[in-house]
Amino acid sequence: MSIKSSIFREYDIRGIYEKELNEQSVKLIGYYLGQKIEGNKVVSIGYDARSHSPVLRDYLTSGLNAAGCIVLDMGMVATPVNYFSNYQKIKDLHPHPSSILHLPSSIHESMPSASIMITGSHNPSEYNGFKITIDKTPFFGKDIYTLGDEIIQNQDRIIPDNTQSIPIDVKTPYINFMVKEFSALKGLDKKIVIDCGNGVADTVITDIFDALELDYRGLYCEPDGTFPNHHPDPSVEKNLEDVKAALDEEGDIAFAYDGDADRIAVLTHKYNIKGDQMALLFAMKMEKPTIIGEVKCSQVMYDELERRGAKAIMYKTGHSNLKVKMRETGADLACEVSGHIFFKHRYFGYDDAIYATFRILELIYEGIDLDAQLDALPQVFSTEEIKVETTEEEKFAIIDKVKELLKNPPEDFPKILSIIDVDGVRINFEKGWGLVRASNTTPVLVTRFESTDTLLAKEYEEKVNDLIQMAKQSL
Repeated sequence: MSIKSSIFREYDIRGIYEKELNEQSVKLIGYYLGQKIEGNKVVSIGYDARSHSPVLRDYLTSGLNAAGCIVLDMGMVATPVNYFSNYQKIKDLHPHPSSILHLPSSIHESMPSASIMITGSHNPSEYNGFKITIDKTPFFGKDIYTLGDEIIQNQDRIIPDNTQSIPIDVKTPYINFMVKEFSALKGLDKKIVIDCGNGVADTVITDIFDALELDYRGLYCEPDGTFPNHHPDPSVEKNLEDVKAALDEEGDIAFAYDGDADRIAVLTHKYNIKGDQMALLFAMKMEKPTIIGEVKCSQVMYDELERRGAKAIMYKTGHSNLKVKMRETGADLACEVSGHIFFKHRYFGYDDAIYATFRILELIYEGIDLDAQLDALPQVFSTEEIKVETTEEEKFAIIDKVKELLKNPPEDFPKILSIIDVDGVRINFEKGWGLVRASNTTPVLVTRFESTDTLLAKEYEEKVNDLIQMAKQSL
């Protein structure tokens, strides 16, 4: 069975178990990735709740061992716990220090060179994948594509079985960090509802709640990679029906998580608070912060941040893109509308839905009325993401053609104030904006529209879609 180049994607490696991610492909991923890891060549591996994740862990470990790496196995964890391992000394990750006595003492005092999270995130249960961090930096984009080319060129190479690894405990130091960081929340008088979606959020989150003596009700906390209750994607409204019902019944605030707990939904009795709105709330407690938003974020966020004296930067969609941009700019926080929230302010600069939960609770503890803050923002109408089906071969060509057409748009096209092309095309109109970008993970174009007037938002949508159709026909 030949290895498909389509599993090597912009932000991660992802595919269907056995069909695409199988013994041969995953061992080779481990081997050729391991050759790119320098330093102490220590790699910490964690995995999500899918039944095949431990199998992929074994294949990956064999490949890494063949490349001369030392593998640390943290077991089933949330993706942010996996990221957390990159910032911990190896000696502090062992409940039984004797397990690392055979390693050089210099390694005891060092941090891992890399981490790999085995997860299909919010994809259906037959999918899985790898989120890779090397030297605390995402491994993505051209690095993943180059890795894929190398593996495909050498796909007949045989990697022997070698599942030798060192068990580590990252969950305990992570829990301890959170409990200490948010100790002021102990006994907070609020009724909290959480929906873990049968993902891995509750490998740690209720332990933190219990230590802080918080009043909470948990839905679907048991990790189950078949996701028997609902799909673990909190950006889709229908997946929030149960947590909304529980909030209405007996809660003050509610949270929902995706399959690997790096995305969050925050629900009050009035709002489903999107990622760009969360950024505005979090920025209230930062001194003149620099905030990065993706191209899908509301103009209200950018304008309001600037009005408050913050620096707002618009950048590409994608968790890897935003983490790298944060490091480059020294930003305090970054956000995606879908609920990826990245804190450098008091944290490490990666997306962590569990940490974001406690930062929201901290705002409430400090007396901030979330609904009142959102009520005070300028009112706009925003569409959800609207996806236009296309092909992998044509999606980027369509974007290029749309850019060309915008240089001389149809006579009835709304007046263009400016165009931002940092990621696809974001067209600023007199009373709103429209976005067209090519998805980096699926064969679709993603569009979104916003205006102070609902009819105008619909007009922007129609006119931009006409332009997309013109672009398609010209190819």
